[in-house]
Amino acid sequence: MTPRDAADSRWSDLDRPPLNAAALRRALVREGGLWTGLEVVQRTGSTNSDLVARADEGKAAEGAVLVAEEQTSGRGRLERQWTAPARSGLFFSVLLRPAEVPVARWGWLPLLTGVAVATGLSRAAGVDTALKWPNDLLITVGGEERKAGGILAERAGDDGVVMGVGINVSLRAEELPVPQAGSLTLAGAVTTDRDPLLRAVLRSLEDWYGRWRRAGGDPTASGLQETYAAGCATLGRHVRAELPGDRSVVGEAVAIDGDGRLVLATEEGGREPVGAGDIVHLRPA
Repeated sequence: MTPRDAADSRWSDLDRPPLNAAALRRALVREGGLWTGLEVVQRTGSTNSDLVARADEGKAAEGAVLVAEEQTSGRGRLERQWTAPARSGLFFSVLLRPAEVPVARWGWLPLLTGVAVATGLSRAAGVDTALKWPNDLLITVGGEERKAGGILAERAGDDGVVMGVGINVSLRAEELPVPQAGSLTLAGAVTTDRDPLLRAVLRSLEDWYGRWRRAGGDPTASGLQETYAAGCATLGRHVRAELPGDRSVVGEAVAIDGDGRLVLATEEGGREPVGAGDIVHLRPA
């Protein structure tokens, strides 16, 4: 075996065993459930890109789950790169087709996915999690707020949305891509076994998606708006919203409105809803 072969071996890092695809399918894919198929690939550029392509070609049904042990071109919002060693995290995408929900309410899907991921990880990993609007998962490492995960939504044809999730599970301090990143390991997780973590997250997502869909996408009736606000670390913070067109707004994040937008109380005394942009949590002076 060459050094390169050894580095690529599924068992080259014994602290990071491969996912058990067959066991995951047995646990998650069932008659009448949301998840209709689950595939684990060893390496790909982006699970989101792959699943969008399959959906566009008519080769993926709602509830398809695509998981990668390693992503070489993982993306976050604003085309930011998401990189991590093989088997060090959970990198997966799911295809949703919420036909009974008005398209105007589909903007809640990234927030719904955030709630589901945070809920699932809190239960399975025993780690306190919070959400940074609109799509970052935050944990605490050494008393400091760190990003451990992110969510990316992409349209798939006229009737679908692919939700991509990346979660740092076992990254060590020297492996972090940036100092502001974190992982479940560094946050003191009770387990870094990715099989139960993925099961917990997907079951939580199935539960929240079902509630939201049965409510016709209504964020109040489904409990989504209230739950997201309760777990959102951005609310109550002084923030800077960097908006499209090189514009920025500074103010206090005071609410999540019915469209899933972040409402800022600006320094000029007004209220400004932010539907898209990059949010920076400002530290107190």
